[in-house]
Amino acid sequence: MPAFIEAASPHLMNTYGRLPIALSHGQGCRVWDVNGKEYLDALAGIAVNTLGHNHPEFAPALQDQIGKIIHTCNYFHVPNAEVLAAKLVELSGMTNVFFCNSGLEANEAAIKLARKFGHDKGITNPKIVVYEKAFHGRSIATLSATANVKLQQGFGPMLEGFVRVPLNDIEALKKATLNDPDVVAVFFETIQGEGGINPMRADYLREVRALCDQQDWLLMIDEVQCGIGRTGKWFAHQWAGIVPDVMPLAKGLGSGVPIGAVVAGPKAANIFQPGNHGTTFGGNPLAMRAGVETIRIMEKDGLLDNAARLGAHFHEKLSAALGGRKGVKEIRGQGLMIGIEFDRPCGVLLKQAADAGLIINVTADTVVRLLPPLIMTTAEADEVLAILLPLIQAFLAEQA
Repeated sequence: MPAFIEAASPHLMNTYGRLPIALSHGQGCRVWDVNGKEYLDALAGIAVNTLGHNHPEFAPALQDQIGKIIHTCNYFHVPNAEVLAAKLVELSGMTNVFFCNSGLEANEAAIKLARKFGHDKGITNPKIVVYEKAFHGRSIATLSATANVKLQQGFGPMLEGFVRVPLNDIEALKKATLNDPDVVAVFFETIQGEGGINPMRADYLREVRALCDQQDWLLMIDEVQCGIGRTGKWFAHQWAGIVPDVMPLAKGLGSGVPIGAVVAGPKAANIFQPGNHGTTFGGNPLAMRAGVETIRIMEKDGLLDNAARLGAHFHEKLSAALGGRKGVKEIRGQGLMIGIEFDRPCGVLLKQAADAGLIINVTADTVVRLLPPLIMTTAEADEVLAILLPLIQAFLAEQA
C-alpha cells in the first residue's frame, strides 16, 4: 500500500488557513487528493471552475492555445481579446472592456476609473460610496473599500475617499451623500460573497441606478463572484433590468485560468487613456482563449438555465430540511450562489464535510457557502445534500 502523502507547504508564506488536503486532479464536479480520496466539489475554487474540471472541450482548447502562443504583451493586438470583449459587450449592453488578471485588479481599476472621473470633473478629493459587509479585495485600495475590520487590522492607515452605507436602504444612501459634491460613484456587489451571500434587492438596484443618473455618479457593480452565469443570468444585476456604468468581472470568466475584466458603458469607457492604466499579463492569449471558450461552452450547453434550475432545487430541498429549524437564521442567494446562515460560528463544518468527501466553504464565520460548478447535475446536487444535511443536523443538535 502506498505511503500516505502529507499535505504541507513549509516554504510558502502562512497566508491561508488551509485544510490538510492537496488536490491532485479532477473530472467534472469531482476532485481527488494526492492520496486518492475522492471529493464532490461544491465550491468550484470559490466560483472559479465554471466548467468543472478537465472539461472535454475546454481542456483541449487550452492545450491548443499553449501550443501556439501563451503570452505576447500589450504592445500588440491579441485577436481573442477583441473576440471576448465583443462578447462581453453583447452580453452586458455596455461598450468597452479592459482585461486584467483577477477580481482584485478589476476592482482596483474601477476605483481608479471613479477617481479619474471625478478629477476630470474638477473634483480634487473624489469619494466613492461603498457598503457594509462588502469585500472587494486585499490591495490597499480594495481593502479600504472592503468592510471587514479584521482584514484591515495591521495595514492602516486605510485609503481615504470612501463613504460606507448599509445594504438595501436608499434613504441611508441619500442621507450619507446629501450636499456632498465630492461623491462620484456608488460601488457594490449585487450579491455579497465573502460578506455572507447578501443580495441587493431588485427594487433597491433600480433606485440606485436612478439616483446615480440624477446625481451624475458612476454606478459600479462588482460582479466578480456573482457574475458569469452563476445566478441564472450572465450578470446578477440583470435580474433588476439595469445596466451599470462600470462592471468588474473575474473568477468564473476563465474557468480556472486567471483572468479579470472591467466592462464599461459610455459614461466610463473613455476615462482611461494610454498611460493611465495597464498590466503585463492582462489580456494575454491564453487567458483570452479561456474566456472565449468558457462563454462558448456555457451558451452551447445552456448553463445559465442549469444554474437557475439547480439553484431552485437546492433552495427547495434546503428549505424543506432546515427552514424554521432552531439555529438556522436564513437560506439565501440565487442560482448556484447559496448561503445557509446559522446563529453561531459554523467553521467546524468545513473539515467535517471534507472528511465526508464534500468540498464546501464557510464565510463570515456563520454562513455555509455553496458555489458548485455550473455543470453540476441534479443527481450530483442531491449527493451534495445527502452529505451536507446530516452534518448540519448533527451540528445543530450538538449546539442546542
